[in-house]
Amino acid sequence: MRLWNGWGNENSDLTMVLNSGLRLLLEALVGPATALPQATLDQVIDKVPLSRLANHPLISTDPEIRVRHARGQSLPDWLDMHSGDVDTFPDGVASPESSEQVRQLLDHAKVNDLVVIPYGGGTSVVGHINPDPDERPVLTINMGRMDKLIDIDYESQLATFGAGTPGPTVEAQLKDHGFTLGHFPQSWELSTIGGWVASRSSGQQSIHYGRIENLFAGGTIETLAGTLEIPTIPASSAGPDVREMILGSEGRMGIITDVKVRITPIPEKEHFQVVFFPSWAVGISVARELIQQRVALSMVRLSNPLETTSLLHMGAGEDSSGVFALEQALAEKGISSGKVMMTFGVTGSARHCDTAHQLALDH
Repeated sequence: MRLWNGWGNENSDLTMVLNSGLRLLLEALVGPATALPQATLDQVIDKVPLSRLANHPLISTDPEIRVRHARGQSLPDWLDMHSGDVDTFPDGVASPESSEQVRQLLDHAKVNDLVVIPYGGGTSVVGHINPDPDERPVLTINMGRMDKLIDIDYESQLATFGAGTPGPTVEAQLKDHGFTLGHFPQSWELSTIGGWVASRSSGQQSIHYGRIENLFAGGTIETLAGTLEIPTIPASSAGPDVREMILGSEGRMGIITDVKVRITPIPEKEHFQVVFFPSWAVGISVARELIQQRVALSMVRLSNPLETTSLLHMGAGEDSSGVFALEQALAEKGISSGKVMMTFGVTGSARHCDTAHQLALDH
């Protein structure tokens, strides 16, 4: 089960350790920590008002479920949930298992003048899934039960997924067939394929595989006016592309129920490497040169000095001594306080990867 007041799952072994180096860095940036009051789940549940929704077989008005769908994953959301400073909740949560059930829910919402919030992985950091104070009841529709590979076309290299399929499931199910989608946004662990389309997301390896608008080939969207089917057809130079109406629509056009995407055979080789530069200006110059000369990389990420230091300490686990040793070694090469870190990757055949990797290092 997902954590109700933070990122991840309750039974996850992946925990963030606030080591001494990271603690010192945070204190230098924002001052000594002041602990907020820690609310329990039961305390927040006690704040949930009575639902304004009439009974419906597809809708739960259980207070705990409503708490778990009340906020996204931004820092303000976490602080609100940790401290119990939450005052708006959905009136009900539905978890449909088919497009037909989504259709029923939208028809019900239209007749009863409900506010509808689509919910994929709940990873929004801009308040999209947070209910606003409203005179109208709020219905959150969680797509998490529509989470499977529906069809795969080996010849056309197209796969159809339920819109609620999270990133790890997408890759695991494609791997069984020898394919990958290659879309890895930072929220990949929890976000869903339908959410990627709705938010027009970009992945860590979009240079190689493309952004989601390059991968999205069609699908089904349930709207208040009816069902919109976007077929997978070749690109055309005539007229508008209906896909563009859905990409980045954030639920305004309707609820995406299934997504057709372009997939790629699993590459023979992938290699990722980190390099350091003495300043942001030097890092920007190298990144620009790599892109403008079309060195065939699958990923280029340049971290500014603050992010560089933060990432080094975050990756150190409980002991930051290795970070200090690395910083000393870099300082001896003239790379010190203003240093920036670039992560780059190569993807493809072994020959291609070796060539692209060497070209990148030559820059």
